[in-house]
Amino acid sequence: MKFGGARVMAALLRESVNLLNSRLTPMTSAKWVLAAAFLLYPARGVAQEGNKEPIAVVELGAAPSWNLKDHASSIGPTVAVEVSPIEKWLELEAGVTPSFSRQSTEWATDLLFKKPWTLSPKVEFMAGVGPEWIHTRESGTTRNSVGGEAVLDVMFWPSAKRKFGWYLEPGYEYSFGRGHERSIGVSVGLLIAINRR
Repeated sequence: MKFGGARVMAALLRESVNLLNSRLTPMTSAKWVLAAAFLLYPARGVAQEGNKEPIAVVELGAAPSWNLKDHASSIGPTVAVEVSPIEKWLELEAGVTPSFSRQSTEWATDLLFKKPWTLSPKVEFMAGVGPEWIHTRESGTTRNSVGGEAVLDVMFWPSAKRKFGWYLEPGYEYSFGRGHERSIGVSVGLLIAINRR
C-alpha cells in the first residue's frame, strides 16, 4: 500500500515537471483530477474510521454557463470527486468541466475547499472557493490561464442510506488571464456515494 502511494507521488511530481515545461492539455487536466482523487482517498478513510459516511462522493452532471463580459453561453458535462478530510468542517472537491460554445471549447479543472452544513438528514449545504486552471481553444488559438471560483452547493439525498442523490451548484468564475473574463453558471446532476465494503 505504501509502495503504491509512493508511485502515485512520483507520478504526480513527474506530471508537475511536465506541466511547468509544456502547455496544459485536457488530458493533463484529467490526470490531475485522478491524482488528486487518489491522494485524497486515504485522508477520507482515516477521517471516517468507525463511521458509515461514504469514502468519497462522485458528481456527474451538466454545467451551463454564461460569460458576463460578452454574454456568450456554453454548456458541457462535468465530473468531480469530493472527500471529507475533516468531517463537518472541510470538503475537498476536484473536478473537470469541458464547455462548448459556437466559437470556443474550454476545459476547466478546479480544486474547491468547501465548508459543509447538514440542514436535515436528506439535505446538505456547502459554500466553497478554490483555484481553477482554464484551457481555452478559440478560433485556432489556444490559451491557458489561472482563475478563481466560488460556489454554493446543495445536495439532496432521497433515502437515509445516501447511496444516490442529486445536487445543484451555482457558481461564479473569474479568470486572471487576458481579458479577465467573468462568468456565472450552475452545475446540476447525480451524486454517487462510494462506501466502504
